[in-house]
Amino acid sequence: MQALALALAAPDLPQSLVITRQALTLAQQLGDVKGQTRALLLLSTLARRQTNYEQARHYAQQAQRLFVRQANRRGLSQVYLELSLIDLIQGNFAQAINAGLRGLPLAEQTGAVMTQTRLQATLGSLYARLGDHNAAIPMLKAALRNGEGKDPQVTISAATELGTVYQEQKNWRLALRYFQQALQIAREQQDQQSETVALVNLADAYWSQGNYAQARVYSGQARARAHAAQDTYILPNAELILAKLYLHTHQLDSALTLARHALQLSQQARSQTNLQDANKLLAQAYAQRGNFTEAYRHQRLYMAYSDTLKGEETQRKTSALRYGYELDKKQAQIALLTKTRQLQAQQSIRQRQQLYALLAGLGSVVLVAGLLWRNVVLKQRANQRLNAKNDQIAQQRDNLNRTLTQLKATQNQLIQREKMASLGELTAGVAHEIQNPLNFINNFAEVSVELAAELATELAQENISSKGQPLITELLQDLTQNQQKIHQHGQRADGIVKNMLAHSRSGAGQHQLLDVNALAQEAWRLAYQGARTKNSHFKAKLALHLAPNLGSVSGIASDITQALLNLFANACYATAEKQKQLGAAYQPEIVLTTRDLGTQVEIQIRDNGIGVAPAIGEKIFQPFFTTKPPGEGTGLGLSLSYDIITKGYGGSLTFISEEGEFTAFTCVVPRQPAEDQTEI
Repeated sequence: MQALALALAAPDLPQSLVITRQALTLAQQLGDVKGQTRALLLLSTLARRQTNYEQARHYAQQAQRLFVRQANRRGLSQVYLELSLIDLIQGNFAQAINAGLRGLPLAEQTGAVMTQTRLQATLGSLYARLGDHNAAIPMLKAALRNGEGKDPQVTISAATELGTVYQEQKNWRLALRYFQQALQIAREQQDQQSETVALVNLADAYWSQGNYAQARVYSGQARARAHAAQDTYILPNAELILAKLYLHTHQLDSALTLARHALQLSQQARSQTNLQDANKLLAQAYAQRGNFTEAYRHQRLYMAYSDTLKGEETQRKTSALRYGYELDKKQAQIALLTKTRQLQAQQSIRQRQQLYALLAGLGSVVLVAGLLWRNVVLKQRANQRLNAKNDQIAQQRDNLNRTLTQLKATQNQLIQREKMASLGELTAGVAHEIQNPLNFINNFAEVSVELAAELATELAQENISSKGQPLITELLQDLTQNQQKIHQHGQRADGIVKNMLAHSRSGAGQHQLLDVNALAQEAWRLAYQGARTKNSHFKAKLALHLAPNLGSVSGIASDITQALLNLFANACYATAEKQKQLGAAYQPEIVLTTRDLGTQVEIQIRDNGIGVAPAIGEKIFQPFFTTKPPGEGTGLGLSLSYDIITKGYGGSLTFISEEGEFTAFTCVVPRQPAEDQTEI
């Protein structure tokens, strides 16, 4: 595979990706499965280094499927290493530990020493980030020992993580020792990026123990190297340490400049930890300068990021502990079943031997044969009881697996509901706070229009010079138009607020069995009447393709009616706009189709209107996104429908469209909501 060798030697990642894709295509054409797996793993690594994590996961999973077909356990250990690294970088610690623990036994069994060492380093890093130092230190030391002299990258990574663990324990001597070791290996390997990381770690360690002179030396070196290499991922760390040093010496201008630049780079890299540290520094610097407005703003951002990181930390620890507990329990059950089968096999062999002895001595020792036969019968009964017990153990194991799956699903639902409830409360609070001043604006604007009219009437009765009359009349007209505009836009804002309240309101009422066909037709009637109210010339044909004996779904009538009403209203608007463009030659048509999918019901609403441009297709369900002119839409209708169907009922809402031709929205709703289907 010369192409793969060229990809590894390529000086930049984009060029490496192009070469490796060419190698993958060639291997697929030749039917070379080994070449395909090597190319897929390399593509996953290159995509991960470009922070394209979804693409990296896609390539790794393709390689995993090929290795499973080949029963290649050594290759699977490499796949699990790559998946663990992808989840580690993204902060998905529970998934990363899961992948690492699945890959480590495979690497040990197949003698893949390099993969085993890298998995040890990865798992050690995960345990360190979760704060489990007792588990992290032995794993990292094993990785450091196995990788020394063989895998410099793993050695550097293990030494760096050990230094971080000992720094958190305030063991400065060991922390500096391992950071210096990582720096020495990076310099021997001429690995500039790892050398820069080691310099940042040394600067932070010296800052933590109050040695500001050494911290300034190492952070200055790290910043210069990162700036020269245009490494925007490491540069913020060096700049934040320098900013802390300047803040400590009351050099506020330098501290603010560095902290602001670090904040900008961290926003681009989406580094939560750096964003937290940068906002904290900016809040302190602005407070010392006396700019308390900016200090308060950055303090609020710092607290928000801090809360986010703490919440994620707690969740990760809980997930990891729970996973470890379930894993240990399953392993114990598997070990028990294996031992039971071994005993059963040994008993079967012993029984056969005894039976042969009985048959050999049957002619001469009838009494002994009878006693032995009785012994065999008793053992067979015991074996039957043992088999029954074995079946009970297997059934209990299956029940435990199902219960674990249901618990995980329930936990995910509870987390999602809690997030949506918090977001709904925030949105409702903001909308209620806006509603009162908005009502004052609308009321006073309306009163001002009436006062302007009365003023015009009064002035008409007064003796005003011919020179001043036109000017006064013009000013009154402008004032009246301004008040009318204020009232018009105030009404639009009032509509947005009401839609926000509808968007944040969770479904109220009890679930009941609903006739989907009748409910959809009622939603059409309401939407059509609303469209005719706005435009009396609008007429549309409704074509019905309703599934007979469709049955019912369990839900809240107002929720599903609201979701379908928004979709029908969108269809009416699209056809009305196209009728304005084409005139009488165009006939608006809306098609309502329902289908029985067994445990689900499908509802499709299709129109022959203006369609949706491909450029805005991805944004169509986003709150407040609309293509309608001002005053005709708030951008919350489709978003509300999407939340009701997907989050409220666990269904799906998708659409297909061709610009200028048609748009079709498809809702799939379970007959029973997700919470009703989950048994705990």
